[in-house]
Amino acid sequence: MDSQPPLSPDSQQQTTSRKQKRGIGRIGWGVLGAVFFGSLLLIGILPRLSQRSELQAAVKEASTIPSVNVITPHRAAATSNLELPGSVVALNQTTIYARSTGYLRRWYADIGDRVQAGQLLAEIDSPDIDQQVLQAKAELAQAQANVLQSRASLAKGVSDLKQARANLLIARQTWLRWSVLVKQGAVPQQDADTKYATYQANLANVEAAQNTVNSDSANIKAAQANVYASQANFQRNTVLQSYKKVTAPFSGVITARNVNTGVLISAGSGSTNTSNSNTSNTSLYTIAAYDKLDVNVNVPQSLSPSFQTGQTAQITVTELPQRLFTGKVVRTSNAIDPNTRTLLTQLEVQNSDAMLRPGMYATVKFAINRANTPFVVPDSALVVNAGGTQVATLTKDQTVHYQKVAVGRDYGTEVEITSGLTGNESLIATPTVDQTEGLRVQPVAQTK
Repeated sequence: MDSQPPLSPDSQQQTTSRKQKRGIGRIGWGVLGAVFFGSLLLIGILPRLSQRSELQAAVKEASTIPSVNVITPHRAAATSNLELPGSVVALNQTTIYARSTGYLRRWYADIGDRVQAGQLLAEIDSPDIDQQVLQAKAELAQAQANVLQSRASLAKGVSDLKQARANLLIARQTWLRWSVLVKQGAVPQQDADTKYATYQANLANVEAAQNTVNSDSANIKAAQANVYASQANFQRNTVLQSYKKVTAPFSGVITARNVNTGVLISAGSGSTNTSNSNTSNTSLYTIAAYDKLDVNVNVPQSLSPSFQTGQTAQITVTELPQRLFTGKVVRTSNAIDPNTRTLLTQLEVQNSDAMLRPGMYATVKFAINRANTPFVVPDSALVVNAGGTQVATLTKDQTVHYQKVAVGRDYGTEVEITSGLTGNESLIATPTVDQTEGLRVQPVAQTK
């Protein structure tokens, strides 16, 4: 193996210099590379560090703001069912009192009996009324006899008047003839005076007969008026006598019988006579018509404008689960009760089979159509305090604001809001005492 010749000192110095320059160049490139890669590293890391700081700050801030479930109110259905309690009452119900005083002879109807209009219910023995009828009848006959007597007297007076007038005519003619004879000297003056006196006497007789006729005419009118009065009294007592028979004023069912055979009944109505335990002027019977019944319902003031005459409803009774009755609104009181703030409404129900009975409790179901339907929110969203009924809403900057509202129908889990909301609000589903006015919160939409 050939060996290379040794280098000269100059060659060795040049070689060493080139090695040093080559080492320096490598170091420079390394520094430049380190600076370059360091810059790239800073450009990528710094934004990430900034975002991480901001995220940590946001997480820290979010951890201090409470989260709340929010909801939005929705409209109630345009047609809704309304159930209200009702009371079944008789369309026509009355108590029957005696119009005649006496002892109860017999009763013919008892409680639960169905009777027809005019049917005999009881009979009363009333001897006083019977005697009054006989007396009135006798007075009427006497008054009628007086009329006949007055008419006979008038007829005689008229006849006497005619005779007096005839005698007057003859006396006048005689006096006139004698007056002519006196002037002729054929008869003495005394005879003429006698004829004149006779004429004056007949003239007085005519006046007396006329007065008698006038008096008899007046007597006839008085007697006729007495006949009218006696006849009215007789008819009155006859009607009172007919009241001894107590009859049903209309068809219905006897719901009460308050007397027994032999009790002394006083005419008219009122409380029991405490001075005699056997005397009573309470009602004899209570009768109610069952073919048609009324159902009374108290409608809340807020819903009263929705009810009209002729509107129908479904009526159910707990004791008759298989029966569904239909009622029609026939009248309302047209006034709100200031104590209950309700409108008394009456429905008419056909009850030909008498399944419904007065006094029953019924449930009345209406179908209500409303033009302006209210909003509906869960009942948990309501806050009731000294400020009234409120809901907790969220403002644009996510802070709590309490809004006063008016409540309508209560559906149990939901309630109607009749005023105070526009429908665009975000409401806290379940506000708590810690969520005070102006508190900043984090809304979370509640899923259904």
